[in-house]
Amino acid sequence: MNNMLSDKIKSKALDLGFSACGICRAEALTQEAVFVEQWLSCHANAEMHYLENNKEKRYDPRLLIEGIQSIVTVLLNYFPKTIMEHEDNYRIAKYAYGKDYHYIIKDKLRQLLSFIEKETNCHYPEARAFTDSAPVLDRAWAVKAGLGFIGKNTNLIVPKGGSYYFIGHLMLPIILETDNAVMTNRCGNCDKCLKACPTHAIESPFHLNASKCISYLTIEHKGDFPDINRNVFNDYILGCDICQDVCPYNKFAVPTDEPMLQPHENLLKMRKKDWHDLDNDGFNAIFKNSAAERTGFKGLKRNIDFLKNE
Repeated sequence: MNNMLSDKIKSKALDLGFSACGICRAEALTQEAVFVEQWLSCHANAEMHYLENNKEKRYDPRLLIEGIQSIVTVLLNYFPKTIMEHEDNYRIAKYAYGKDYHYIIKDKLRQLLSFIEKETNCHYPEARAFTDSAPVLDRAWAVKAGLGFIGKNTNLIVPKGGSYYFIGHLMLPIILETDNAVMTNRCGNCDKCLKACPTHAIESPFHLNASKCISYLTIEHKGDFPDINRNVFNDYILGCDICQDVCPYNKFAVPTDEPMLQPHENLLKMRKKDWHDLDNDGFNAIFKNSAAERTGFKGLKRNIDFLKNE
């Protein structure tokens, strides 16, 4: 029955619009914990001190939610149908083009949970849906579920799909048939992401120093920028896609069918002068209910002012 249920869950996930779905057992991430601890010991997390909290729960979801036995992991493609014009323009990471993915994925996961409860004729109040919103090692569980591998740029890479995917999880208190086809790294000798990173944030394969990362600096970092040349930002004012854009696996990236992840029409019209003149109302008109709200108007304005030619 659980084998059939697992197949039904995967099929339903695709019906709901997810790009992929895999299932693994809830267990301790022993090897991953060693890697993360080494990364933290180098202070490569910069000012993201929240990554140092609840580490035991981050490494073992059974400590996060009592009774959890299986993890259903889903991917949602966010590669947009239309890319922002680069000439006379600033750039933002593609993940922030459309509506906030947290709401989109959690809504779909709630629908998936409702389906599972109907199929099993049971209610699971302890079940939880997560997407980048709890002490959970998202990419590690995606690998465990057989959905991809971790590239040298530290992103999850789907062999025939690329890396432009959001990750979500549904943690369940039931035993399901799991996927055992865990992928090892398939980057080979390729080092395009390391060479392309303009700030050398990817200091070595699989090691990203957040304090140098354009995405971190334009989103998570607060206050003034460190002593850094504005030209290395490549006109990015929110996030960065450089290490993904150069990845050979992203030649397989196809536009998402999710309408809520497409860029706002006003966003596509923006040019540098429009960004310079942007006010709070203009920010809300373009980015309301988007992932860009994490940076906020004040943070985005700081980034724009920093990149202005003086």
